[in-house]
Amino acid sequence: MSFQEITAVPFNNADKTRPPSTSLRYQTLADLYAGIPQVAELTQQRPRPTEDTYDFMWRLRRSETPEDAVTLTAFAFTPKMAIWWGHECLRTMPEVLTSTDHHFMEGVARWLGDPSRENRQNLMREALWSPDRVPGTHLALAVGWAGGPVAPNDLASPPLHRSPRSLNTAVLSCLALSATSRRQIYYAHFMDVAQSLFRVY
Repeated sequence: MSFQEITAVPFNNADKTRPPSTSLRYQTLADLYAGIPQVAELTQQRPRPTEDTYDFMWRLRRSETPEDAVTLTAFAFTPKMAIWWGHECLRTMPEVLTSTDHHFMEGVARWLGDPSRENRQNLMREALWSPDRVPGTHLALAVGWAGGPVAPNDLASPPLHRSPRSLNTAVLSCLALSATSRRQIYYAHFMDVAQSLFRVY
């Protein structure tokens, strides 16, 4: 799934009556915080009663804890959309990626193109047994936790918070590895891409 495909629908920022976005896991912040309460454990800021997800994300970008905007993105969007975003984030930082990162990112890209149970479970098995907990490993774990059994002989589905939590770790740890002089530039790009996903209806 390309960035162009995701952002193909024009969007007017001045429109105050935005239609529901199919890219969101929940249509309201109240439902998100009720459905996955762990998001509150990882963020310092809280949404205001009148805010929708888009407005809350904008406020977090300008807050004293801008990393909360990364966390909100990981939790707010549907798993596949959020993981595409995470893959895009890591892909734009080649100077901090290792061979392990690249290996797992190839697996994530394969799953994005073919989100089959087999691809997801194979990626999960590799990530769980990997000795390297690099951003790419956490991104692969996010795929593994994204829905359905994590292994052929395991019938239980993972808790909803596991995938976005791994994704959040992947993106924030990748940012932490970047040069201080470049970190804000990368962060701005990450959040620009995240906010473009609201164009998907």
